[in-house]
Amino acid sequence: MKRILIAACFMTGFASFAQNTTALDPMQDKDLMTWYHKDFSSSNVYGVNTQNAYKYLESKGLKPKSVIVGVLDSGVEVDHPGLVKNMWKNPNEVPNNGKDDDGNGYVDDIYGWNFIGGKNGDIDVDNMEVTRVVKKYQSIFEGANSTTNKANQAKMPEEFAMYMKAKEIFTKKSIDAKQGYETYSRIQKMIPSMVALLNGKNLTTEAVSAITPATQEQAMAVSVLGQIAKDPSVNGKSPAEVQKYLESQMKEALDYYGPQATKQYNLDFDPRAEIVGDHYEDYSERKYGNNHYEGPDAKHGTHVAGIIAGLPQGKEIQYGVGYKVAKIMTVRAVPDGDERDKDVANAIRYAVDNGAKILNMSFGKPVSPGKSEVWNAFKYAQDKGVLLVKAAGNENENVAEHVAYPTNFKDVNDAKPFVNNMIVVGASTNNNEFLRADFSNYNQKMVNVFAPGEQIYSTVTDGKYEYLQGTSMASPVVAGAASILLAYMPNLKPEQIIESFVKTSNKSSVNAMINSNTNNRFDLISEAGGVIDVRKAAEYAYTNFYKAAPTKSTAAKKALKKRVKRK
Repeated sequence: MKRILIAACFMTGFASFAQNTTALDPMQDKDLMTWYHKDFSSSNVYGVNTQNAYKYLESKGLKPKSVIVGVLDSGVEVDHPGLVKNMWKNPNEVPNNGKDDDGNGYVDDIYGWNFIGGKNGDIDVDNMEVTRVVKKYQSIFEGANSTTNKANQAKMPEEFAMYMKAKEIFTKKSIDAKQGYETYSRIQKMIPSMVALLNGKNLTTEAVSAITPATQEQAMAVSVLGQIAKDPSVNGKSPAEVQKYLESQMKEALDYYGPQATKQYNLDFDPRAEIVGDHYEDYSERKYGNNHYEGPDAKHGTHVAGIIAGLPQGKEIQYGVGYKVAKIMTVRAVPDGDERDKDVANAIRYAVDNGAKILNMSFGKPVSPGKSEVWNAFKYAQDKGVLLVKAAGNENENVAEHVAYPTNFKDVNDAKPFVNNMIVVGASTNNNEFLRADFSNYNQKMVNVFAPGEQIYSTVTDGKYEYLQGTSMASPVVAGAASILLAYMPNLKPEQIIESFVKTSNKSSVNAMINSNTNNRFDLISEAGGVIDVRKAAEYAYTNFYKAAPTKSTAAKKALKKRVKRK
């Protein structure tokens, strides 16, 4: 669930370039780098109280065991200095010998597996799911023969409803993508002449006001300059600095809109068959892919992994919530575009079968043609006692009205989810007045908890670190927190971990900043009504589930007594 940092405010000739996050110098703001670990009771910041959770569990004399956390994402840079010591390694596989030593069907799967690659390489950009649905069903439901169309619509009502939803989204998004790409491409070409209008002066609102445009293009350029002059980080900069800034912003915008316009919403684009080479419509097929753990762009997955299990190294003080106990298994299933249901289902099964006890899923989409297969994988994980942690989504929507797949509700009207092993996470901020991140999805029934998801500093590719934001960042905070509970209390069940977080979250009734007349308080937009607190959750789990549970020796004595009585 990626979030673009460029905001297109005007699509009729010019744009503004206000970033959603403030430019930050990590080495000058170390407190911000680790804010999501803070203790709310002592700092008044809604962090998750990481260190006090460890202290509490250790005070009970508990010894942790490593917990494998599967990161189902875009890939992970497995040799990142901040991650390499906390990467899971398959103990039964000999590295790089070209053999399937452990017999699990995946050759040389040392750190995990890649389900969106094959012998011909790795998928980078893929379609959006709405594109695939429109392409598959357009000729079936809106072909040349109207009689056949109506017959098909009546015969396949569920597929037709999905098609109509996908078509509506595809039509709007594809137009937006093309307009965005054309607009930013036009501005990119204008940059030299735009900067020349400053006539050597530094960028200020006064300097821009003094420009008299002679053409329509110059008028557009003046509008752009006027917008960026309002940004304190750019105002007063020299023409050369302004040009560098604009080039950077346009690259970011084109990197965002370009793939959408040319590939993601392109009905003729489909990289699957050539690269992966599987029988895509065969959902029973599980043995495909390769062991390219990083893939073409692992920034998102690497950031997620660092939030869960990053370790301080060198001058970098960043650490993940589960940094003492979590081991990262990477399962690549999410391209630049929408994940495919077949890959998601197989990624879940692979991670479960290879020992992962927690799976982080920071992805989502509005339609899901293979949702039944994903739901079967959910049940498989539940039967194996594996916790699923899912990001709520970044659309600023009520997920009961705008479903974000994969979901643990087969119908939004169901009172309860059909599995008990999934926790859905919204994103919170370090600002008590605006505690819900303005992008985060929400719902009192279908979102369980909130966790820090804005201005989150973590590992990215090339051994670097960055601030990113999204429910994609909030979800691994919870996955890391769950790894702490499970490491010290390995007999905890997924539903007990979920209950521990829900029952002990730090509540807040501040305005949730939702355009609604109802449920506009923060404590009414998730089941918990607040932000998780790992220390409180640890105590709840210890008191209610771990301490109260009979030990093995006690259970054995009871079983012996029963056998004696029978005799």
